[in-house]
Amino acid sequence: MKLFDQRRDRFELFNNMDSPALNITFTLDLPDFRPWCKAHTLPPFHVMLYAVLCAIKKIENFRYRILDGEVICVDHLTPSFTVKNQNNDLNFAQFEWTDDLREFAARGQAAREEASNMLELNQKYRTMSPRAAKEQIFITCIPWLDFTSIQHPTASLASPDIPSLASGRFRDAPDGRMQLPFSVQAHHGFVDGFHIHQLAQQIEAELTALMSPTPGVAR
Repeated sequence: MKLFDQRRDRFELFNNMDSPALNITFTLDLPDFRPWCKAHTLPPFHVMLYAVLCAIKKIENFRYRILDGEVICVDHLTPSFTVKNQNNDLNFAQFEWTDDLREFAARGQAAREEASNMLELNQKYRTMSPRAAKEQIFITCIPWLDFTSIQHPTASLASPDIPSLASGRFRDAPDGRMQLPFSVQAHHGFVDGFHIHQLAQQIEAELTALMSPTPGVAR
């Protein structure tokens, strides 16, 4: 929490506003990891999700939360992402974190199948304790659109402390790169534009590390 103590005055400034949310949409430029996923029989969405969450774990500002009026820092993350069910309605998929990439992808796919086959809204998140609920990261994928902005709903305008991320349609880029629209919404008392820049850089670093020839990385 040392980093937070250094910016407590910024937190108090933005936290007293009606809506302290910071929302930036930008083009995320990455190494094209899709051929690597195909070679290792891994789903690109879940590899991307893994890289994003690993990046968040390494940037403390994205792990600050507000619980009972106090700022805390979570160490564990619970992935939560949106899926489309059989009626083309939104549903929520959630699963337990694991550091093992293949197991992470398997759990994510199982959670996706469960949620996409449910006609009712998945209420699993309501069974979490208030502390455990703060360990979530909200992820939305909109693979059909090359969007330029997005506004995420929040339970309270005054408490957007759980980050909400969104990604859009992948598109090819020169020199073995790929691009996609990417949006980050977070509490401005915790996160500035610079930290979102750091997150973009760290996502690229995580994907590059996954694709490195180091034995055991593909798992």
